[in-house]
Amino acid sequence: MEHSTDPISRLSDAECWEHLRREPMGRLVTRVGEVMDITPVNFVTDGESIVLRTAPGNKLSELSINSSVLFEVDHFDTEMGWSVIVRGQARAVEEEAEILHLEQLPLRPFIPTLKPVFVRITADSLSGRAFRFGTEPRREDQQDG
Repeated sequence: MEHSTDPISRLSDAECWEHLRREPMGRLVTRVGEVMDITPVNFVTDGESIVLRTAPGNKLSELSINSSVLFEVDHFDTEMGWSVIVRGQARAVEEEAEILHLEQLPLRPFIPTLKPVFVRITADSLSGRAFRFGTEPRREDQQDG
């Protein structure tokens, strides 16, 4: 197998889910009309969906108006990094059996506030990239393609 010299590589859907399962924090992007919001949230995966908890307020109101969301998670160190974006649909979980299931997941608020509403994001599509860091190439060393 040939080793790629490209510093950016595309992640498969399976690799995206693998990365998502290892991180506790992400960013939820919502949009209502011309207003977009981005909110850091802690989350877990449940199969191939994302679960977070929230309280009644702006975030929940926005999701009830427009359920289409973006969810982004990334991780970086000094040598490499990755980023995954989930495009999907979010909904407040209301069915008692599903709530009982979600209560068993290792999802607790990071800050000491009550967040009684579970939100499930079902992915419509995933995109992910892995990055290998290094020194910027010299302009004169680049070949025109």
